[in-house]
Amino acid sequence: MWGIIKVYRRVVTRYPIIIQATQAGILMALGDQIAQNFIERKKFKELDFLRTAQFGSIGFFITGPVTRTWYGILDKYIGSKTGIAVLKKVACDQLIFAPAGLGIVLTTIGLLQGKDFEQIKTKLSNEYLDILLNNYKIWPIIQLINFYFIPLQYQVLLVQSVAILWNTYISYKTFTLGEQQKRQINIYIK
Repeated sequence: MWGIIKVYRRVVTRYPIIIQATQAGILMALGDQIAQNFIERKKFKELDFLRTAQFGSIGFFITGPVTRTWYGILDKYIGSKTGIAVLKKVACDQLIFAPAGLGIVLTTIGLLQGKDFEQIKTKLSNEYLDILLNNYKIWPIIQLINFYFIPLQYQVLLVQSVAILWNTYISYKTFTLGEQQKRQINIYIK
């Protein structure tokens, strides 16, 4: 076990962006699988592995690298040694990064679902505020802990580990509602 931790420390320090992108992709895919298996209660043959791959790709290409870069910017310009610095980082994270990041993730999900920009705009107007408000119920306290106690190179890992449940919620809220709407449209057309 200590050997794995030692290797992880070495590679996350040497290759922070790629390691944290990889772990974000894996953990976001896991969140989607949890949504499909335990919330939607899909049987194995019903699982949408393309959806899981899409969700994982959002983690790998967007949330992992962008989050790590953002945390580096906060650390560089605000610091990390004082309680005031931590509060400033949480405020910036929740007032700037969270709203923008959520919009980007929801738009990306819409694009991956094949929606046009008008449909994405409608989906954002219907879901964005609710998801953002739910974000504010859990993430400020997580980020207080993260920025105060966790070294920079492990912050994305902590956030993505906690985000397994958040990603499950996002996956269910965005992908599942899209599927339900498709079924309703199909029923209406028939």
